[in-house]
Amino acid sequence: MFDLRRFTGRDMKIGEKLLEFNWGFLLLLTVISGIGFAMLYSVADGSFSPWALKQMIRFGAGVVIMIVVALIDLRLWMRIAYPLYGVALVLVTAVDIVGFKGMGAQRWLDLGIIQLQPSEVMKVALLLALARYFHGLALDEVSRLRNLIVPVLLVIVPVGLVVKQPDLGTAILLTISGGTIFFAAGLAWRYFIITGLAVVGTIPVVWDRLHDYQRDRVFTFLDPERDPLGAGYHILQSKIALGSGGLFGKGFMAGTQAHLNFLPEKQTDFIFTMLGEELGFVGGIVLLSFYAVTLILATNVALQCRNQFGRLLALGITVSFFFYVFINTAMVMGLLPVVGVPLPLVSYGGTAMLSLMFAFGLLMSCYIHRNVEIGRSAGAF
Repeated sequence: MFDLRRFTGRDMKIGEKLLEFNWGFLLLLTVISGIGFAMLYSVADGSFSPWALKQMIRFGAGVVIMIVVALIDLRLWMRIAYPLYGVALVLVTAVDIVGFKGMGAQRWLDLGIIQLQPSEVMKVALLLALARYFHGLALDEVSRLRNLIVPVLLVIVPVGLVVKQPDLGTAILLTISGGTIFFAAGLAWRYFIITGLAVVGTIPVVWDRLHDYQRDRVFTFLDPERDPLGAGYHILQSKIALGSGGLFGKGFMAGTQAHLNFLPEKQTDFIFTMLGEELGFVGGIVLLSFYAVTLILATNVALQCRNQFGRLLALGITVSFFFYVFINTAMVMGLLPVVGVPLPLVSYGGTAMLSLMFAFGLLMSCYIHRNVEIGRSAGAF
């Protein structure tokens, strides 16, 4: 019979775990989210409706989720890693059957009380499953070809389903997150070189299968002014807004590009642009500094874990968070093609917020239970 007490950390009381919890890390997330609330308030021309209030409620729910997840013993999360992956895979598959379209893509499930984007859930579930799998292998077993079949399938299947939606940005993030776990587990360099060459070799085939709007994004990235009123409009307006912000910005709620509706999707993908216009270069650097401190603290968690599962999971969450920030900010500056990746904790979005807070809860579980030793046999597939 399954005994929950075995996995809730009977050797550590709840009070002791709460003391171990990194409250400074939560405060840092609150500050970053607070910046997001302010920007969403500004987007709505000085109103908490329709975005800021909902985002605040979601963050509050996310804090509860984060704390609860953090208090659960890391061994339980490893035990249920595969079932959670299975649930996420079913949800991603269901999108293709009963999902509804929004912004030109079929990515969401309508659950009545919430509109769920399963690909966001899969980002966390994939990290859990891969961390458990590689925890069960010795270092000299990681690079054996037969041991790579299962983890490669764990990555390829959801990536293929997400590409079909289509959601290229999320597919790229899933691939990067998976690759991070492979790298951290000690996979030989030759596999990464072979994979890289294979990717380069398949570019012509992939290009032919891209949707027209996806090709336009690549052309626009290379030459934004080729279609300034069409495909290049978004990124040109983003650059204008960022440049017009100058060093200190035009002032809170005083951004002309945003408030005169020249800037598109300013509550989601281009919210960093709006921040740059209103708070300037200094405001952007402050936000990026908060992100940098978050990444340093998260990396430190991975380094302190004594068990391989915790190390891999914490590192996967950290790298995934980094690429969210990097891709979004580089995208709005025109350094990368527009792929629809939100800015963590700042962009408006329910599933993205809750799944990220769940992931940070797992990170804190890794921190609280960093001294727990877990045998390799516990992670066997």
